[in-house]
Amino acid sequence: MSTKILGASTNSGGSGTGGHRDGGAVGAYPMAAGILAAGLVLSTMIGVWGMTQVKQADQTIVVTGSAKKRITSDKVIWKAGISFQAPRLQDAYVALRVNMPRVRSYLLSKGVKPGEIKLSAIESQTITARGPNGEDTGRLSGFSLKQSIEVRSNDVARVEKLSREATELINQGILLESYPPQYVYTKLADVKQSMLAEAAKDAKARAEKVAASVGSRIGGVRSARMGVLQITPADSNDVSDSGMNDTSSVDKDITSVVSVTFAVR
Repeated sequence: MSTKILGASTNSGGSGTGGHRDGGAVGAYPMAAGILAAGLVLSTMIGVWGMTQVKQADQTIVVTGSAKKRITSDKVIWKAGISFQAPRLQDAYVALRVNMPRVRSYLLSKGVKPGEIKLSAIESQTITARGPNGEDTGRLSGFSLKQSIEVRSNDVARVEKLSREATELINQGILLESYPPQYVYTKLADVKQSMLAEAAKDAKARAEKVAASVGSRIGGVRSARMGVLQITPADSNDVSDSGMNDTSSVDKDITSVVSVTFAVR
């Protein structure tokens, strides 16, 4: 009987000790699983937050700003051609040599300064006779000599008037061909810088309005690109992809365009 009791006692103790170890191991697993799950949730939240921040940082807005200014030309370039024809080349040359000083004197009498007058080289051309029906016979009938005179002046109003009145020389037997004056603005480089600054300010103001309309704010400048400069006649709407530079008008409009990319917060 003692042996049986001891055996029973031994089995009972063994069973108790084994049951205690299994219960501790099972209780540790849920705790580890909970910690792991919490870590996964936290890392996921951090990842989502990071992606959101990156996405927000990548949001941009592109706007185009412009500025316009009225300018008045401060330089004029006027050209005219004087030509003479004669059966002999020498006679045409003599007529040109005699009359060109008369043209120069006429310009000086109109207030043009000597240093503003420039003469070109003489151009010669042969003249062939025409048949009854206007066809070219190929027979030499004479020579034509032409010389151009150019006036460059800062007195725009005076030379503009002169270009219209110079045909008076025709009444003196001088064959003059007057070309339209070209009007230039010489301070364009200085104005260009200030125009670009004004266009950039306009771009910023436009971006702020657009961002505010959707409850956002603009951040720093990501990039900026300057457009071509448009110099057009006053009140003209003409534009060109390569830019315009009008020389036919005294009064002009200069337009500057800037495209700016802003970050959005």
